[in-house]
Amino acid sequence: MITQETVDRLIRFEGHGIPVVSVYARADVGPVGRRDFRTRVNELLDQIRPTADDTKLDHDARMSLRDDVARIAEVAEREPIKPGTAAFLSCSARGLFEEVSLPRPVHDRVHIDATPWIRPLAAVLDEYHRTCAVWIDKAWARVWELYMDEMHEIGSFRDRTIRKTAYASPFEEWHVRNKSDELSKKHFRRAAGHLADLFRGRGFDLLVIGGHPHEVAVFTEFLPRELRERIAGTFTIDPESATPADLRKSVDAIVHNYEQEEQRRLVDEVVGAAAAGKPAVVGLRPCLWAGSVAAVQTLFVHDEEVTPGVVCDRDGWLALEGETCPLCGESTRHTPDVIDELVTTVIDESGTVKHVKTETPLQEHIAAASLRFPLPPAPESQR
Repeated sequence: MITQETVDRLIRFEGHGIPVVSVYARADVGPVGRRDFRTRVNELLDQIRPTADDTKLDHDARMSLRDDVARIAEVAEREPIKPGTAAFLSCSARGLFEEVSLPRPVHDRVHIDATPWIRPLAAVLDEYHRTCAVWIDKAWARVWELYMDEMHEIGSFRDRTIRKTAYASPFEEWHVRNKSDELSKKHFRRAAGHLADLFRGRGFDLLVIGGHPHEVAVFTEFLPRELRERIAGTFTIDPESATPADLRKSVDAIVHNYEQEEQRRLVDEVVGAAAAGKPAVVGLRPCLWAGSVAAVQTLFVHDEEVTPGVVCDRDGWLALEGETCPLCGESTRHTPDVIDELVTTVIDESGTVKHVKTETPLQEHIAAASLRFPLPPAPESQR
């Protein structure tokens, strides 16, 4: 499974003149899926096999590429671990080989570049919120974790409650109801404390609450403010009759709607900030310049966009075109996806990257960014 540690390790990788092969192929399980997966990987490798024989590359680079192709083809003979996408990132001469399973399909692609092509990894990692789902009533609490398309129960407990009974007098009814309310409050406080501990220990991003509406409303009042701010939504379901698939469907729908609304809101905010003259830019060219000077706080890119460009490996200048760097005069390196170089730069400079899948103005502008500081004038070639 993809992790932040994997992405960070790949960002820090240096080929030092030896090219890196990055292959992404849709993975399906079962005999037919295994055969189709193997065919797709080999077709992608066929695109780069001639490069491994190109005499314009030095001997070490050619030998490394041949080893990369052979190893990826060998690993692809195995059945994919899970449906989704299998990613292979290899630079044999420098000891790099990463096989990563992504939970959803991305486009089949192969890249040869000076650095690993990490954009699909970063996009998938950013896309999934670690979600805590809880079902609550006045005596019972059950908790699940949802992350990377996997959901499993991580805890449950019951507390004492009073069963309904016949009352001998109005005073007895009042007393029993009062005692029942006190027990419910004690249960809700315990459940709220348990969730607070889970959020601190597991790093959850979102909270989804299920149960009867009036009990959910009461329970929410017992949550600390930092948890109330993480609530993505609530749902009504009866755990006695609902199947795990019913629960998963309810939670997935809430998280999906939350993520879409969040993407629209964040993009609207950065576009509005740029229009108001605040530290923000809209469009790929200004975002590349902002990345070149380490000014990006949060980068927004439209999902699956791939754009060729150039990069200066000496000072990190990024642009759509240019044979020489205007900052240092060194020759630039052509890259098949300059957005990937930008994503890597932003993450490496402790910025944040958001890949946007829903309909927003980014479909037209490709990229936008909030900035740490106003940009200095860009070189003439990048305006």
